[in-house]
Amino acid sequence: QVQLVESGGDLVQAGGSLRLSCAASGNIFRLNDMGWYRQAPAKQRELVAAITRGGNTNYADSVNGRFTISRDYAKNTMYLQMNSLKAEDTAVYYCSARQWGIDYWGQGTQVTVSS
Repeated sequence: QVQLVESGGDLVQAGGSLRLSCAASGNIFRLNDMGWYRQAPAKQRELVAAITRGGNTNYADSVNGRFTISRDYAKNTMYLQMNSLKAEDTAVYYCSARQWGIDYWGQGTQVTVSS
């Protein structure tokens, strides 16, 4: 089993910044793709950003240019730097990681952007 714990969610004004962290622990052998997802009230969960083990990244169009995903392999931690936040970024943010074909999820961290 792999455990994922997100942190860094907060209430911030529009235009502000936040940095989310996702710490992985447990039976970690080789984490492959990792990603950040978000779910706003009454909406489906959507992919925000993803990063492969090799460091390749991709972003949702709505956050491209404002958010940056990264990972620290030594610490088994993934980050999401969020800049120029907008009210529509308000959601619960979840991290996900894949190992040996199994997807693991964190419990989520709330990001609220006030306009």
